[in-house]
Amino acid sequence: MSRILLIDDDLGLSELLGQLLELEGFKLTLAYDGKPGSLELALATDYDLILLDVMLPKLNGFEVLRALRQHKQTPVLMLTARGDEIDRVVGLEIGADDYLPKPFNDRELIARIRAIIRRSHLTAQEIHATPAQEFGDLRLDPTRQEAYCNEQLIILTGTEFTLLHTLALHAGELMNKEELNEIVLGKKLMPFDRSLDMHLSNLRKKLPERSDGRPRVKTIRGKGYIWLP
Repeated sequence: MSRILLIDDDLGLSELLGQLLELEGFKLTLAYDGKPGSLELALATDYDLILLDVMLPKLNGFEVLRALRQHKQTPVLMLTARGDEIDRVVGLEIGADDYLPKPFNDRELIARIRAIIRRSHLTAQEIHATPAQEFGDLRLDPTRQEAYCNEQLIILTGTEFTLLHTLALHAGELMNKEELNEIVLGKKLMPFDRSLDMHLSNLRKKLPERSDGRPRVKTIRGKGYIWLP
């Protein structure tokens, strides 16, 4: 049973989500604000996913996420105000795996949750079938979702690792944004959705430069991306 931590100060919504998620087979823990106790709860327990509201008393959602990312890479789905593009961009820059604007459809929420958890977990058969792989100076371990450059660990979120691994597996090929969005984020690319761009931007910042100075990823404007071998 997947464990989810919901941090949201809307008591009514939290109770409704609690009932929905339990009916869908998830084990839910509730926290009602961004005070240090909620952050400590997120750090002390290994959750499969954290649902994190942006507008929280005490510490806001961004502050909670920023503090969390200093210690753990637990998948985070941020709940934002509808139409607030700045909130979405900031959340993705800090390290959120995805966002969902309020009010949202219950089915879409469950689909997003399942997609994120599915990406972050490998079945025993998949683990056995995916040993560590080397791509130039990078070594990727799908079992642990860990990336190394010259044996130095690169701290990545689960979404960033999936993006890196997918691009590296298709080195030299143009991967269009629609296909990549489906694989990495588990959803169709919608107009004006910059989630994939933000995850790639974060990934580029974290990857060390190559010794020869060549870029690792080339952007083909209006089409997609190419991992340069």
